[in-house]
Amino acid sequence: MKKVVKIKGMTCEHCQKRVETALNKLPGIKADANHKKDQAILVVEGAWSEDAVRSAVAEAGYEVISIADKKGFLGL
Repeated sequence: MKKVVKIKGMTCEHCQKRVETALNKLPGIKADANHKKDQAILVVEGAWSEDAVRSAVAEAGYEVISIADKKGFLGL
C-alpha cells in the first residue's frame, strides 16, 4: 500500500534526505521524499504505525501535516 505524507518545513535536498533517512529506518517502510512537493511517498509492507511516522519526521526536525492513501491513475 502507498501513503502520501504531507510534511511542513522541508526547504532543500538536505531536508529531503533527512526525512527519507528517518522514515526508511522504520520497519516495513520505503520512503521517497520530495521537498518541492512538501511530501513523502511511503510504500508500506505489513504493519505500520502512523504515530511512528509522525515521530520519525518530528525527530528529523519537521512536522507531518497529514497522512493519506495514495490514489492511482484517475483517483482509483
